[in-house]
Amino acid sequence: MQTYVALLYSIGLGGGQRLIMSDFRAMAEGLGFGNVRTLVSTGNLVFETRETKISTLEQRLETAFEKTFGRSVDIIVRGADDWLKLATSNPFPAESAEAGDRVAVRVMRVPVADEALLGLQARAATDERVLLVGGDIWLVFSRERPSSRLLAASNHKRLGIGTSRNWNTVRKLAEMIGKS
Repeated sequence: MQTYVALLYSIGLGGGQRLIMSDFRAMAEGLGFGNVRTLVSTGNLVFETRETKISTLEQRLETAFEKTFGRSVDIIVRGADDWLKLATSNPFPAESAEAGDRVAVRVMRVPVADEALLGLQARAATDERVLLVGGDIWLVFSRERPSSRLLAASNHKRLGIGTSRNWNTVRKLAEMIGKS
């Protein structure tokens, strides 16, 4: 069995409704996945199944999600080794230790090209940072500004399908994988 991490792009179901993680777990179990666990109420799933192509898992999860919840949502899947590599490649360890909620990674379905980074860096405030590591975008958000231009600039239209998680979530998912 192989362990995987699945990340939902959005947990809003429309009409002001939010996804209940126990329902999301039940959906994954209905697909035959084992040892299914969720982390916080933001659409993070860890599960086990036979080694399967990532795109196949993403398609199965997205199809089941739409059938179960009536909404199409992008779901990004990473194998356990890839998730652990992502977590250990955090280019902002000092900032993460200081304030893990200010450091985030946009986990991409398809690696982002280097030139996309220039557009994001141009939107970063002087106390914000942006780096591309392994095709994923790492960000340090401003402590002084309640809203960042980086968030709006790192969207699907500009960068492709992806979803962001803060360092606290990345670290906790890595810990969950380690206990599998």
